Amino acid sequence: MTGLSVAELKARAAELLPELAAGAAERERLRELPHAQIRALATAGLFTFRISAEYGGAGSTVQEVFAFLIDLAAADSNIAQAVRPSFGRVEHLLSASEEERERWFPRYLAGDVFGNAGWETGGPSGAVRTRISPESQVTGTKYYSTGALFADWIGSVAVDDDGERVFFTLPRDREGLELLDDFDGIGQRLTASGTTRFNGVTVHPSEVGKRSHETGRSPTTPFLQLYLAAVEAGIARDALGDAVVFAREHARPIEHSGARRSVDDPYVRYAVGEISARAYAAEAAVLRAAAAIDRAWAGDLAPELLTAASVEVAQAQFFAAESALKAGELLFDVGGGTAVARHHNLDRHWRNARTVANHNPRAWKAAVVGAHVLNGTEPPLNGLF
Repeated sequence: MTGLSVAELKARAAELLPELAAGAAERERLRELPHAQIRALATAGLFTFRISAEYGGAGSTVQEVFAFLIDLAAADSNIAQAVRPSFGRVEHLLSASEEERERWFPRYLAGDVFGNAGWETGGPSGAVRTRISPESQVTGTKYYSTGALFADWIGSVAVDDDGERVFFTLPRDREGLELLDDFDGIGQRLTASGTTRFNGVTVHPSEVGKRSHETGRSPTTPFLQLYLAAVEAGIARDALGDAVVFAREHARPIEHSGARRSVDDPYVRYAVGEISARAYAAEAAVLRAAAAIDRAWAGDLAPELLTAASVEVAQAQFFAAESALKAGELLFDVGGGTAVARHHNLDRHWRNARTVANHNPRAWKAAVVGAHVLNGTEPPLNGLF
């Protein structure tokens, strides 16, 4: 599968996403992992938006891929979060070595899925205790292994005897690699973000990523951070859809409202109107920040353009998270006691939004933006900005 244009990918998405959306609430209620749905996305080539045309991809802009990601998150935010490593790896490869692009882009074009097993619990935040021996044997335990259970390839990191981090990518069937479905978050329960164990796993030299000696800001980081905001924007839109359906088909106006139908109740209208406005603004913020990343690429990744993109992304994250959380809360103002019935599963929007928001505290996003606006302070050089 090669040579799909952005228009062709959009057409495939328009055909596939309604099928994903139709079963999303029930999958989450029953805890049915979306293996088939994620495989369908990969088979349709929908991970190839940003792969350069010279490698057989669509060569889309960042803004174009984020428009799709918001649509995907609105259909099923669990799926959108689970495939974040696949999209993030493409973005990394665009500024990686030619050797790595030639190795991995064909795997995307063949419909492969990529997962992540990078982060660990316990110890300081961001610390890596998983070890890789001089014989290239990896031993350790990871958590937050987003999408790993759905993936053909698992990306991870270990520390060598010199304390240097070694990044590598393994096939999921490598001997000694153990993937557990034990993620117990209140939301995003189907992202397969559980434990990965490395029990003396062999890493071949060709599976080790080439490390850049540059210490500046990477375009991959704001992309991955904006991805979280896109998931939140999709959740807000999904909550809006459920609010409309519930008001039309299930809700009854409160006795003293004077309205015969909930859709005519002024406070129901207000709640739905605010959800709609927040979903609209969150999406607009994400797409505006995506355009800032596009400007950085167009400007040869100049440091000042990357800094500007990081600041815009932080602002979009702050507002998208707040909007999704508020949308998930306001949804319950559309209906009375029946809105909390478990079979409606309306609480999933707030739970999912809260879980995504906890990846990176939005108070820090606002504080970093404030420091930049007030004093010109650079955002931190880490994976959060």
